[in-house]
This record gives sequence, C-alpha cells and structure tokens, in this order.
Amino acid sequence: MSGRDVVIVFDCGATNVRVIAINSEGKILASESTANITHPDPFYPEYRIWDIDEIWTKMCQASRETISRINPQDILGVTVTTFGVDGTLFDKNGIMLYPVISWQCERTKPVMSDIGKYIPLIDLYRENGVLPFNFNTINKLIWLNENRPETIEKSHRFLFMPSIFLFLLSGEMINDATMAGTSMMTNLQTRQFSENIFRKIGLPPELMGHLTEAGRVIGKVTLKASEETSLPRNVPVVATGHDTQFAIFGSGAEKNQPVLSSGTWEILMVRAEEFKSGNEQLNHGITTELDAMPGLYNIGNQWIASGIIEWVRRNLYSDIGEDVYEKMISGAEKVPPGCNGVKVIPKFYEEFGERSGGQISGLTMESTRDEIFRAVLEALSERFAEGKKALEKAGGYKTKSILCVGGGSRNRLWNRLRANYTGVPIKIIDQKETTVLGASFFVQAGCGNFSTPWEARSAINYKTETIEPE
Repeated sequence: MSGRDVVIVFDCGATNVRVIAINSEGKILASESTANITHPDPFYPEYRIWDIDEIWTKMCQASRETISRINPQDILGVTVTTFGVDGTLFDKNGIMLYPVISWQCERTKPVMSDIGKYIPLIDLYRENGVLPFNFNTINKLIWLNENRPETIEKSHRFLFMPSIFLFLLSGEMINDATMAGTSMMTNLQTRQFSENIFRKIGLPPELMGHLTEAGRVIGKVTLKASEETSLPRNVPVVATGHDTQFAIFGSGAEKNQPVLSSGTWEILMVRAEEFKSGNEQLNHGITTELDAMPGLYNIGNQWIASGIIEWVRRNLYSDIGEDVYEKMISGAEKVPPGCNGVKVIPKFYEEFGERSGGQISGLTMESTRDEIFRAVLEALSERFAEGKKALEKAGGYKTKSILCVGGGSRNRLWNRLRANYTGVPIKIIDQKETTVLGASFFVQAGCGNFSTPWEARSAINYKTETIEPE
C-alpha cells in the first residue's frame, strides 16, 4: 500500500450534498454536508430541475471544508456517487444544453404511460429489467426528443449526474455502468446500452458514449477544479456511480446474500449471478440493475415500510414524548402473535403512482394501539418474506442469511419478526455509511492500494448482531 490512503467521496443525494474523507480502514476522517433542493425549470416553471451550478458550488465549499481538516498529501483519489437515472445533454465543448430534469418532476408521467408507442413495455422490461418508473432516464430523453428536438440535435453526450461532476473535476466525459443500469436503456446480458431500445425510441446510442466500469481512473483533477475544491492538482479521478450499488457492496454482502435497507421505504437487494425479467418479475415489482462488478446483477424489490410506522406513531402515540419508539416496541412485545385478531393490510405499491393507504380489520371495543402497531410489524415482515421469495426466484439462489441496515434495523421486535417470517438469520451490521464505504473500496483498488475492491473490503472489521429465527 502507498503512503496515501484517504479517499474523497462527493456524495450528492436528493436531501443533502456531502463530501467525505475516508481512509482504508473505513474511518471517516472529516465530512461536510449542506442541503440540496430542486428548482423550477426556467423553461417550464411547473416542472422541477437540479441546478448543477448550485450543487457544484456546494460541493466545492464542502470539499474545501473537508480537506482543511486533513492532510491533503494523504489523498489517494476522488470519486462521485449520486442517486440514479438523472442527467442531461452536453455539446462537444462541454456546455450543458438543458437543465437536469429531476426524478421528482412529473413531466414524464405521460411518456411512461404511453411507452408502448415506441416499444411494448414487457419487451422493454425483458431486455433491461428496470421497473417502469416515470422518472427513468429513457422517459426524459424521449421527452426532450419530443419537446426540445433542437437540443438533441446539438448534443454530443448525455451525462448522468455522477459523470457531470466527474467532468467538472477532470474534464473527461464518460458514463459508468452502474448509472447506465438505472436508465431502462441497457441490455442486461451485454452490460451495454441496447441498440435495439435506442433504435425503437429514435435516438443514437452514441449519445451515451462508451461505458466505463467502477474503479477505473478516468482522469486527474484539473487546475481549475483544484482551485475550486482544494483537491491537490493531478489527484486521480475514479469512476463509481449509482449510490445503491456501492451501498450494497459497502455493506459487506457476499454473492447471493440479500441486503435489506430499512427506512421510510424498505429496499431488499441481492448481488446475484443470474436474473429473470419476465411477466412474473414485472408483476412482483422486481427491478434488476447492473452490479458494480461485471458478471453480477443487483435484483431488488421495495415497499413502503417505516412510513407506515410513522403514521402509527403520529396518530396513535402522539401523547408520548420521550422514548416513544421504545414504549411502542415494549408495548407491542406484550401482544401475542396474531395481535388478538387485529390485522393490517397496507397498500405497498405507492411507487407505481398510487396513493398510499391500507386497511385495519378485526378491531373490537377492547383493541389497543399496541395490537395495531404489532399488526403493522407483522404485515411488514410478511411482505419482507414475500420479497425474499421473489428475489430467490428471480436470481436462482437460496438465502442463507440477510444483512439489515438503516434506521429500521434498530427495532428489536421487528428484527425478530423478520427472522421468524423468513426462516433465516437476520444480521444487523454496524455500518452507517455503506455507500461512501463501498465507493472508497473501488478507489483504493483503482489507485493501486489493493488488487481488487474485494481485497480492500476485507480490511474492514464488520461488526454484526445475528438474530436467529425461533
């Protein structure tokens, strides 16, 4: 290993823009964060965009603050991770031709609902494996082609969000495979953009350029970027990409070991060697994306989760101030399985544009809020077990254990129910920054400190608590 082992990760989320310095042992040495928000589209004020100049300014300020707290000579490399799908068009001179349409924007709903005029939805899903979300990249490019054709004509390259900031750091225009895998425009088998899909939607695949893999050094920090960020000039700039792929790698998950990220939404994903993307997977809400490493597929399923618990807390436990969650859990632990006949049936598929909701049945004059809360946890655990089975069928594997991260992993009753409903051990890992950690492994390997990201990950001591099924 070289004397340098500090990785700088620019992490752009929908809520916050962050810059983190992390070393080869997974220790965060310094970080800075600032809020991120969307803005009205200057051409269509009813729609939402990301202001790249504003985000870059925030990144630069956060970078300067972070680097001021470490020794810049220890910096090994820099990378960028962001949410998926979003990006925009640039000309040959690197001029952005249209603002980045946010995934929060509603303008592409009609495009997705009418995608069949270009290509049958099931054919599209079979080839790329991504669920038909309104915000997918394909819909934004179709919208631009239908509404701003002159912008398409002037374009040299579409750059995804991480690539935009990599370009500002290095001057190089290149997209990575993990972001491409969120676009609904790739072929899962070839790990490249699909010429068939591009031909059907009337756009040239050359617009996306050649895909690079995570961990590749794409360039070096330019003089201009160095002055703006305080990064030393010529520090290697390394491709990573979509935050989800690096979060699952950073969790320590092995092949065929599902990872549950439990928050407002629960996302269950697995790094599998096989995949299926037919009608059954589409109906079960399965999305398959490209893993950070070739030869693997990230198969995922998601549903509303802690958002329902928050509804229960807000409406049934509003009289409790301190330690409300502990009191909710303690009360629900005294309720027998089956909740004395109380049953909650949530509506899990809000992601398809439906409003969230559900039903509570079996209530009597003696029913308690603790029974309702436990019934919610049982319903969520049942949905979790269904997701596990759907992933196993799509990926052709058998689950031996499941890693659990996120705020929902701190609920001991929920964890026991998860283990009981799935019949496999639930392993709670003590790692909060799995995205940043995972991305740093690829930089460590790409810059020569380790032979592979796997080797870099093996240097981390993962602390886990295991809950066995009863």
